[in-house]
Amino acid sequence: MIDFQNGGFFKLRPVPFNNVMPVLQPLFIEGEQIIACFQGIRDSVTFTTKRIIAINVQGITGKKKDYTSLPYSKIQVYSIESAGVFDLDSELELYFSGLGKVKFEFVGNADIAAISRVISQYVLR
Repeated sequence: MIDFQNGGFFKLRPVPFNNVMPVLQPLFIEGEQIIACFQGIRDSVTFTTKRIIAINVQGITGKKKDYTSLPYSKIQVYSIESAGVFDLDSELELYFSGLGKVKFEFVGNADIAAISRVISQYVLR
């Protein structure tokens, strides 16, 4: 499980859906679809129509994985920080009811505004 006291996923880059589909498909519920996928050095984060799934790859071989399901319904507050001229990273901080904060740092061409719209669509219902 994500360490909500120090939870963070860094240097996330957009990746094609088919990079994570074989691993995540067995976890999906009926009607759940991928919206966006991001991968760091080993870890990954996938935004679906129901939740955010964070995969923390563990061990030397990387065969052991921790899957954390973060439902949009538990998000109380979120914050985005867009990339700048010199700081090219954008950030998303999510505060979950009763759990704490998770931080995602995106590099490159991640569309943080689109991610914000997706989260707002589910949180502001």
